This record gives sequence, structure tokens and C-alpha cells, in this order.
Amino acid sequence: MAMKKAGIVGAGAWGTALSTVAARAGLETLIWAFEEEVVADINSVHENKTFLPGIPLPKEIQATNSLEDLKACDFLLLVVPTQFTRGIIDQLKPHLDQKTPLVICSKGIEIKTGKLLSEVLEELVPKNQIAVLSGPSFAADVARGRPTAVTIAGESKESAQSIGQAIGQETFRPYWSGDIIGAQVGGAVKNVLAIACGISEGKKLGTSARAALITRGMAEMIQLTRAKGGKAKTLLGLCGLGDTVLTCTSTMSRNMSLGKALGEGQTMEEILGKRKSVSEGVYTAKIVAKLAAELKLDMPICLAVNSILHQGASVDSAIHDLLARPFSEETF
Repeated sequence: MAMKKAGIVGAGAWGTALSTVAARAGLETLIWAFEEEVVADINSVHENKTFLPGIPLPKEIQATNSLEDLKACDFLLLVVPTQFTRGIIDQLKPHLDQKTPLVICSKGIEIKTGKLLSEVLEELVPKNQIAVLSGPSFAADVARGRPTAVTIAGESKESAQSIGQAIGQETFRPYWSGDIIGAQVGGAVKNVLAIACGISEGKKLGTSARAALITRGMAEMIQLTRAKGGKAKTLLGLCGLGDTVLTCTSTMSRNMSLGKALGEGQTMEEILGKRKSVSEGVYTAKIVAKLAAELKLDMPICLAVNSILHQGASVDSAIHDLLARPFSEETF
């Protein structure tokens, strides 16, 4: 399947970074943005001053406010915030060819339904091939052309590999997987774990505590993956362990930096009031807690984060409750 024109739906930091990947791969690249000023900046000064300031963009990237303009693209990378994806797909459907593969690049779970984005797309556009792109990749690193490796998961090996071949290059290395469930759960839950690790950092609990949070957090991620029909071994790869390690160890992560601010005593209102970009883990924590209850899963770290973000628990009480749990067998 020849891929010559890439469409990127969403011009936040990550969408903009992926547009640079497509352009450097030699593809005709069109990025859709909701904000008119973002379109104007990309087309005129070749920079996304709103969401990825200070990084020059290839001049070959063109931006648009019209979803209709994307109809000529050979594949679409979906990079809008998770909670807005359903609405954008509804608007995109009239202009969407059923043969156009859709690649989920956002990391989260729909709050209203508890569905993964692949399940949302299967509901709305059931005839389109679906893939998932996920892995340890900060937008600024990718946009600057620094070496990065990601997972491209797809039920159709041919479609996923075609997209991987189209955008792959020395500094952006895609690895194929057949497990779209595990790839999505890994990308979603790691954001919640990053908030937990940020809180630990803000409270100065030490690097040993962070290592414990990552490891036991992976056990929670594995439980949810299995319950949703995915494979535990997927989470040993880039879209699970790789992404978790990156996001949980650097304050370049919006989620970890949010947690760190909470641990240092700031309120959610103070933190979010200073930000333009979405911290997906805030939303994911709420729906993961709901899914854990419905599926009878033991996910204490995710539940502790949710209690702080959405149930009024103090950071200190949530930490105390987590550490006071009974000792048990190490299971995954």
C-alpha cells in the first residue's frame, strides 16, 4: 500500500511533532488544527507558537482548519485529546473514505463510556482499518529529530506495517504489534502512574519509592489489559514499560509535573490554571477507578491518584492508606 500523503488530526504538541516525522519521511503532510492562530503560525512562520514554541517546523507542513481537506490523505494520525475524539470523528465522517487507515495517537480512555478509542472508532467508523501508535516519545524530542522508538499496533499487519514503513526513519523507529488493546491500556494507565510518581517526587519520598510505584503500577496495568482482552507481554515493550519509564521519571511529562506540583502542596485549580495542554492522566484516573470497580481489579495506586484528583482526599492521607495496605504475594 503506497503512502504518499499523511493527515494529522490535532495540532497540540504531539500532533505537531508527528507532523515533523511525516514531513521528514518525505510525505506530503497536512495537519488540522482547531485554533485559527495555530494554522496561521504553522503556515506563515513554520512554528506552533501555542503548543510547541521555539521549535522550527519543516516548511513542507501545511495546516488547515477544515476537516474536509483531509479527505485526500492516505492515512490519518488521530492526535486530539481523548475526550474530544468522538466529536471530531463525527465531524470527520462525511469526508472520510472507508479505505483510509486511522491511527490512534492519543493516550486515554473515554470517560462517558469507559471505552478505549479503538472501541469508539469501531462504533463510529467500523469499516476503517485501525492502528495505534504509542511509546516513549516526548513531543519536543521527536520534533527536534532525536532518536525515538514506538509501537505501531494494528489488527491488520499489512496496514500497520505500511504506515510504519511510510513514517519510519533512522530517528523514528516503529515496531509492529498485533495487540491494539495492550498498546492503548499501556499508554493510558502510564499517565496515572506518572501522576503518582510526581506526587512521590514532590513529597521527596525518594527514588526507591518511585521504583516501587512503577513496578507495582505495571502490575495494575497488566490486570486491566488482561481484563480488556489484551496481552500482558505487550506491556514489556515500548508502549508499556518503555512509555512508563519515560513518563514516570521526567518532569518533561505533563502528568508527572502535575503530580509533583500536587506533592509540593499546590491545588488542582492552581496547576491547571497555568496550563494550555491537557494532562490526560487526570481524566484517565477517574475512568480507570470506575473500570477497576466494575471488573473487580486490584489497582490501589490508580485508586489513590483518583482519590486525590476527584474525591477530595489529601495527598498525605492517600499515601498513608497506600502504605498501610496488608502485605501480600507479588503478583502480576
